Amino acid sequence: MASARDPLSSEVIALFAKITTRYSREYEAAAAQHDITPQQVKVLLALDETPLPMRRIAERVGAEPSNLTGVIDRLQARGLVERRPDPNDRRVKLLATTDDGKAAAQDLQQRLRFASDPLVALGRDQRRELRDLLRLMADS
Repeated sequence: MASARDPLSSEVIALFAKITTRYSREYEAAAAQHDITPQQVKVLLALDETPLPMRRIAERVGAEPSNLTGVIDRLQARGLVERRPDPNDRRVKLLATTDDGKAAAQDLQQRLRFASDPLVALGRDQRRELRDLLRLMADS
């Protein structure tokens, strides 16, 4: 069993850090172009053409719905998203991008070249093998 002290493990850990840093920096740079936060970018990109309840957005971005309230409030204040009543349940508010929000999301997607598909250099079999190895790591 390899330890974090062996050179190969150290190199793999350093590569994880490099990938994470590249991903984060790309989100930060894209967000700065629109004067929003990386979390706000993730919310905008999580919204598709269909309005969604906050809990669905939270699932997509890996956050608690209550933690997204402020993020959504700031996006709404900027005119990028709007809250709409759910026609099936008036207790629920649906979130939707405005025209400005859709334009920002399209621009953000173009700026997030690496972050939108960090596995582009890998073939299908390589992706599957990587997935299996990461599952093994996550479950250990």
